[in-house]
Amino acid sequence: MIGTAYLRAYIPASQLGPLPPHRELDRMRLITQNDRFVWDEPLTDDAFYAMWEGKQYACPRNVQVRMIEGILAFANTYPMMPLLSEDERGEYNRELSRLRSESAYARGHILSSAWHVPLRWFSAFRASDRELYDGVRGKSIRYRTSAGDAIDRVHWAKNVLDGAGFAEQVVERVSDLERWIAEFSADTMIELDYAAVARTFPDAELVFDESADEVRTSLLALESGDFGGSRDAYEKVARRWASAQSSIYSN
Repeated sequence: MIGTAYLRAYIPASQLGPLPPHRELDRMRLITQNDRFVWDEPLTDDAFYAMWEGKQYACPRNVQVRMIEGILAFANTYPMMPLLSEDERGEYNRELSRLRSESAYARGHILSSAWHVPLRWFSAFRASDRELYDGVRGKSIRYRTSAGDAIDRVHWAKNVLDGAGFAEQVVERVSDLERWIAEFSADTMIELDYAAVARTFPDAELVFDESADEVRTSLLALESGDFGGSRDAYEKVARRWASAQSSIYSN
C-alpha cells in the first residue's frame, strides 16, 4: 500500500452537523476502481475528530468532493493530456456544484501526498507545533496550528521566496497552499500528519526529525541574505526526504 501523508483542516465540531466518526478499516480490502478513479477508503459521509487545546474539532472526509476536485485540477494542470472530454468536464463540474450546494462544508478538507511530505507544507508550522505520537503501525509525527497562524506563516514564506528571486513555479506552489488554507476560517485547526509516511523512517530518526524548524531556519537565513546558511538548512531537510520523494518517480 502507498504510504500517504496528509494536510487536514479541522473545523470546530460545534459548527458541523452530526457526522459519525470515521472508522479505520483494512484499506487493502477496500481498493476499488472505475473508469476514472482508484480509491482505498469508503465513500460514506463521516469525519475525523480531534481534541486540540481543550476543544473538539472535526475534519469531514468528503471523499467524492476530493476525487472530483482532484481529477478536475489534474485535467486543468495538464490540458494536453486527453484525460477528460469537454462533456465529462462539464458533468464533473455540475456534480461538484451540486455537492457543494447541499452543504457549506462540501469542500476538500484534506490534501494528500504519496510517499513523502512536500517541504512547502512545513512552512505553515513551527517547532512548537510538533507532536510525536504512537499510531496504529508505530510512531508518527503531526503538527497542529490555527489556520490564522498558518496563513501568516505561508504568506511570509511566499514573500521570502519571491523576494529572493525563486522561479515562478516554486512561488506559485506556496501560493496554492496559502489559497487552500485561506478557504477556512481563522479558528480552523490545520494538521500536518506524517501518517503512514512515518514508516519510511526508523523510530529513532523520527524522534530527531525537526523538518519544520529546518525549513523555517532556511527561510529566515534567506530573508537576511545569508544564502550559505539558507542552503545548509535546506540541504539538511531535503536530504532527509530525498529517498522518500524519489519513490514518486520510481512508481
